[in-house]
Amino acid sequence: MPRLLPLLVVVSLAVAALLAPPLAGAQEPTVPGVAAEDRPSDDPDDDPPADPTPREQSPGEQSPLEEPPADQPPVDQPPAPPAEPSSAEPDPPPPEGESGLPATREGFLPRLDVFIPEGDLDLRVSRLANKVLFEGQVKYNFIDGDITAFLRYRYYGYQRTYQVTAFDAVEFDGVEERSDEFERVRGFLLLTQWPHDYHHRTYLLAEVDRITSNKEVLRFDTNKTNTFLRAGYQIGTPNDPRSNAIVGERRAQVDQLFTAARDIGPGDFGLTSALTYGFDFTGGDFDYVKVEFEGLKRFELPRRLFVVGRLHGGTFLDKENRVLPAIEEPEEADGFTIPRSELFRLDGRENLIGVSERVRGTEQLYTTWELFYPWFTNQERRFLRLDWQNWYWILYGGYGMTGFDRDLFTDLDQWVPDLGIGFESSFRLKKYTFFLSGVIAQALEGEGDVEAKLSIKSYR
Repeated sequence: MPRLLPLLVVVSLAVAALLAPPLAGAQEPTVPGVAAEDRPSDDPDDDPPADPTPREQSPGEQSPLEEPPADQPPVDQPPAPPAEPSSAEPDPPPPEGESGLPATREGFLPRLDVFIPEGDLDLRVSRLANKVLFEGQVKYNFIDGDITAFLRYRYYGYQRTYQVTAFDAVEFDGVEERSDEFERVRGFLLLTQWPHDYHHRTYLLAEVDRITSNKEVLRFDTNKTNTFLRAGYQIGTPNDPRSNAIVGERRAQVDQLFTAARDIGPGDFGLTSALTYGFDFTGGDFDYVKVEFEGLKRFELPRRLFVVGRLHGGTFLDKENRVLPAIEEPEEADGFTIPRSELFRLDGRENLIGVSERVRGTEQLYTTWELFYPWFTNQERRFLRLDWQNWYWILYGGYGMTGFDRDLFTDLDQWVPDLGIGFESSFRLKKYTFFLSGVIAQALEGEGDVEAKLSIKSYR
């Protein structure tokens, strides 16, 4: 039954959106240089460029696709004031929204992402009505059966943006375990954004999670409530899902392998930081203070090559020791009043790609570097009955650590080097654009195997 409840909720939302009448007077704005059938959907968490080719314009220059529709409030900015009388200088371009994309005439905005070999599927259904966005999202793993459902209500005010989200996540053991053990997290959150200008914004998040599980490894977290506040600050753009996950909804993030089309920020630089306070009063069962940050910079090289460097780190400023039964032999992760989901991880698409062993800790620092070599860009090459537009070969390298002792920051013997090679491309199929990324990587320390990952992202 836990597998079916979240799916039934989102299916109901999708049916309601389909049956709802279209917006009165809704009209699709014209985007220079882009045909109507080529425009992507208005997804607030989606990457905006219709062409995944890195920008050829100078840093900070805006693309026409990044301009918000004139009749809709941008996600991250209040509606523009009335136009001033014309002057000698041209008006600056309007501020961009979180998606910066025009609404479609249908008003019903589906999007689908598939990730292989993990078997992850991400389906979102949205409807934008004036200043309010209603959205349902389902993240489903068709191999393990994991499923997470989200219902969102987002209001775009003049000075700030408010978002209310309810979610239900169920995670099962892998099929190779042949087990019926699961973890379930049901929660509710309120997210508020204060845009200072397009490139600077402040976040405040309040969230309550209820954790239940029959897994032995989570015996100290089950039937517990994680209540926390998170304050964050972002320098960059609101179109970057990795940075948004640090300051906002972490579970809703769509993972990415590489960053060729990543909307970084002014001067191709971005910086995001967040402070999380988990408290054990008003019904909470955990007590911790967590700091996390990520910096990002793109460097241009000759012959259209470029490098994207990333530095990610975090620590727990306060972590209370947990009282455990004397007969138990708990893992080090159970020694603190911190839920396992809040601990840092070194493995995964968003961390060191080649690390296959699940490594957790309260201290983390790592860096990744990606060298992009363009094979061809902005072209139409026919292959396998598909129109291929862009292709980049990528050399990847990473280096970092995660553990429970701060002395590991200076102990280089505990740091893990990570190397890989991959590609990032885009192709068209009828009215849809697909982003295809793949990588083969391996950590040079430890006993991990070679990791091969592939992702397919759809855009309409």
